[in-house]
Amino acid sequence: MSSTLTPAAMAYRRLPNIWDVAAFVAVLGMLAAVAAAARGTVMPIAALQAGGSIHLDPAYLPGYALRTTMRMFAALVASLLFTFTYATWAAKSRRAARVLIPILDILQSVPILGFLSFTVAFFLHLFPGNVLGLELAAIFAIFTSQAWNMAFSFYQSLTTLPADLEEACRGFRLTGWQRFWRLEVPFAMPGLVWNTMLSMSGGWFFVVASEAITLGNKTWQLPGVGAYVAKALEERDIGAVFWAIGAMLLVILAYDQLLFRPLVAWSAKFRVETTASATAEDPWMLAMLRRTALLRRGGEELSHFLGFITGLPLRFPRRRRAEARSPASTRLGDIVFGAVVAAVVAFALWRTVSFVAQTLHWSDLLRAVLLGFITLARVIVLITLASLVWVPVGVWLGLRPAWSRRVQPLAQFLAAFPANLLFPPFVVVIVTFHLNPDIFLTPLMILGTQWYILFNVVAGAAAFPGDLQEVAKNLRVGGLLWWRRVIFPGILPYFVTGALTASGGSWNAAIVAEVASWGDTKLAAHGLGAYIAQATEAGDFHKIVLGVIVMSAFVVTFNRLLWRPLYDYASRRTVLG
Repeated sequence: MSSTLTPAAMAYRRLPNIWDVAAFVAVLGMLAAVAAAARGTVMPIAALQAGGSIHLDPAYLPGYALRTTMRMFAALVASLLFTFTYATWAAKSRRAARVLIPILDILQSVPILGFLSFTVAFFLHLFPGNVLGLELAAIFAIFTSQAWNMAFSFYQSLTTLPADLEEACRGFRLTGWQRFWRLEVPFAMPGLVWNTMLSMSGGWFFVVASEAITLGNKTWQLPGVGAYVAKALEERDIGAVFWAIGAMLLVILAYDQLLFRPLVAWSAKFRVETTASATAEDPWMLAMLRRTALLRRGGEELSHFLGFITGLPLRFPRRRRAEARSPASTRLGDIVFGAVVAAVVAFALWRTVSFVAQTLHWSDLLRAVLLGFITLARVIVLITLASLVWVPVGVWLGLRPAWSRRVQPLAQFLAAFPANLLFPPFVVVIVTFHLNPDIFLTPLMILGTQWYILFNVVAGAAAFPGDLQEVAKNLRVGGLLWWRRVIFPGILPYFVTGALTASGGSWNAAIVAEVASWGDTKLAAHGLGAYIAQATEAGDFHKIVLGVIVMSAFVVTFNRLLWRPLYDYASRRTVLG
């Protein structure tokens, strides 16, 4: 019996059904909630000061959670735009990469407090007397905790494209625009989706700092989960801390089920392989959307429109071939470009040193450098421990899609767990047993370290070609030989990307991990993170600048000496292999 649908049956399938009604109600409710929360972003700052104090009543938490989530998704959109432009420019221009990648190293090392200290005035001047300026400052702060690892992930994918796929693009005569959307973005999608999830978690990790806006002697707390947590810690309300944890868990579960789980399932189709591999069932949200009629039809029309846009024959200049045809001109251009960059860097350093030298001396620089070495020791230890633990776990999860989806929401929640929420037990235990804060505050830093490695390794293992797995199985390659010859070379670019961003994340986490407070009790470890946090609290901009410069110097030097050579090695192995 033929299974072909008649025209009448096909028309009936396109009629609205019960799933369309459910989806319409859900979308309408979401839009109404967003509109209600958005009203608070255009009120005068005076109203926020008069009646905008944070309430610890759990009844306020749904509204706070919605405001925080809106800020995070606004920052996520900005992070995606930054990723598709900045990382692409760095990957396609050799000269630009020599400047853009070190800048990215510096940006990921600059703490959120450092960004807030110098950007709040700019955003407030854009919208004087309006809360929208504070909202933009908070969104920018969250953006700085999301964008860098996404850009590194996309850059890594663009620089490790398989040679046979590039040859196929040239054979099909795809333009630069078509190549970007038909090859480069799909190839990068599995890693980018996992790093996008990690970026959302990174926003939660620094949510307390991003929702407390300080300018001079004025401090504003924007309604949100971060401000709620700060208020609970200040008043030693352990019940409110648990309410905040519960709200975070529910929000993370919600956007995991509604957005990221369908995205992970969708991105799995972009794996580079020639044989079928194990796949998990579609998540319930994706299955429900496919049962709708109107939404499915709208999705088809949107897909056709995007296909038309991405298929436009837009052409871009091919710089690499031009450079290859004229090596003398290329060398001259490199010299001029290097001279211009050196002049700009020298001018920036001169201005910065002049500013810092107004109140600080060489002894302050020496102290900051010594504190930087202490924090560096913590970073190295934590990166090593996190790699030993999470690389095997990430490989195991990445090769098993069903288990990966089960663990996905738990990993997101743990990655999003702010270090501030662990201050009460850490402070109480350290004070009670007279422990050394330099040692026992260090584990707080791992909250901002391990997840970059885990998520990138999971993405690398998930993208590992199934045909290579079959070859290794048929040849009975196992044990350490399998790790050395099969899986680790395959995930090496992803691991290096995760470790590189984990290094920057660890330095950033030091700002909140080396200083802990619970009510009036405050503990501080020796380190550059505590130095910057204390300078920020005191409003000492000269020390803030000095601390940020020293931290950036440590991160860039460490990346240049270790991670960049490893990254280049991994790129050569992938492209040539």
